[in-house]
Amino acid sequence: MPMFKHISPQDAHAMLKAGNCQVADVRDEQSFSAAHIPQASHLDNQSLQQFIEAADPDQALIIYCYHGNSSQSAAQYFVEKDFTEVYSMDGGFELWRQLYPQNTVAS
Repeated sequence: MPMFKHISPQDAHAMLKAGNCQVADVRDEQSFSAAHIPQASHLDNQSLQQFIEAADPDQALIIYCYHGNSSQSAAQYFVEKDFTEVYSMDGGFELWRQLYPQNTVAS
């Protein structure tokens, strides 16, 4: 059975700078609105199906949550939906914010 991969915030940052990936945030709406990674899509029960239909299943997808735990089950879900290159970001948004405070935006 295919599995998602883990990715460090540093490698995720490099992929984002290169512009060759999609990013999904699975935190709650209030946290996403307060701050998130640029270009990230917020995923919840209402937006999930629309995201799946619009996303490119053959382009890398990085999923993050608060600390890198919840994103793992979300990443595996996308693998099961036939996305070919899925990553869960280790350390989540909290580690990203520490490493790249200038690379966060609010809604």
